[in-house]
Amino acid sequence: MRAVVMAGGRGARMRPYTTVLPKPLLPVGDRPILALLLEQLAASGVSRIDICLGYLGELIRAYLDQTPPDIGDAEIHFTTEKEPLGTAGALNLVDDLDEPFLLLNGDVLTSLDFGALMTNHLEAAVDLTVTVRTERTEIGSGVLTIVGESITDYVEKPTIEHEVSTGIYAISPAALDHLASGFVDVPDLVHALLANDRTVGAFRLAGSWYDIGTPDHHRQATAEILESPERYQR
Repeated sequence: MRAVVMAGGRGARMRPYTTVLPKPLLPVGDRPILALLLEQLAASGVSRIDICLGYLGELIRAYLDQTPPDIGDAEIHFTTEKEPLGTAGALNLVDDLDEPFLLLNGDVLTSLDFGALMTNHLEAAVDLTVTVRTERTEIGSGVLTIVGESITDYVEKPTIEHEVSTGIYAISPAALDHLASGFVDVPDLVHALLANDRTVGAFRLAGSWYDIGTPDHHRQATAEILESPERYQR
C-alpha cells in the first residue's frame, strides 16, 4: 500500500502551541502524533509514505531525520506546498499516484485497521472511500417544528446522530482526474466526483478516533494512549 499524509496545516485552533511547533509534532503521550501514525501505517503494510509539508515543514523533516520512526523498509518522501492548498490540493504535487492510496490528516490518533480500509475500497471498486463514524450532538434547547405560524412538534433537548468524516480516505487514481488545481479540500473532490456520476463509498470506523486539532481533543487523545497504548500498536 501507499499513503499520503497531509501535514501542512497551521493548526490555528491549537495556538499558542502551534506558533512554534507544527500540529503533527504535538506530543500524544511521550511521542509526536505523526511518529505514531507513520509506524501504524508501516505496520499495516504501507511501503511508501508521502508527507505533504507546509507550515513549519522544515521542523517535521528535521525531527524525522534526527528521530526516525520505526517503519522498517517503508520509504518516506516529502512534498512541500509553497502556499496552502487545502486537504486535497497538494495531491497535485505528489509524484506517480498511479495506484490506489490512503489519504489522511497527520493529526489523528486512531486504532483503524488501514489494511481493512484498503481491502474494502478495492473490493467495492469505488473511486473514493470515506472512513466515517457516528457523532452525537446534544442540542441544549427545545427544538420546534413550525409550519406556517403553528408549532407542530416540540422536542426538549434532543440528541442528533449524524455520520461524519474522520479525515481518512482511500482513493483510486481515476478520482484524481476530477481534482481541480489550487486550493482544494476533500469535500470539493467528493462533490466533483458525485457531479460526474462517479462512485464514493463509506467505510465505518471500528475502533477509536481522536482529532487532536483542539485542546480538549488533544487531552482526550493523550489520556487514551496513556491508558491503552496497545490499541495503537500493530
